[in-house]
Amino acid sequence: MSETQNTQPAKRQRTLVGRVVSNKMDKTVVVSVERRVKHPVLGKIVMRSNKYKAHDETNQYNEGDMVEIAEGRPISRDKSWTVVRLLEASRAI
Repeated sequence: MSETQNTQPAKRQRTLVGRVVSNKMDKTVVVSVERRVKHPVLGKIVMRSNKYKAHDETNQYNEGDMVEIAEGRPISRDKSWTVVRLLEASRAI
């Protein structure tokens, strides 16, 4: 008998890079992700941004930090992203 293995490729996890806007909640940060889009009529490049609530288990990320977030299973009503790693810490003034 020949053994059949599941040869489907693993589904790639969606990741985004953004800046922490708020860390006032417990174990949650709000991350603003900006993207550049060409305007359909004017042809000018404009900035669009979305805010995502991401899970931060240890409350280690502060406002202004640049982080990478990954999509996962829903953790709460509007939180289905998790902070993966810190890319750049915020500069203290």
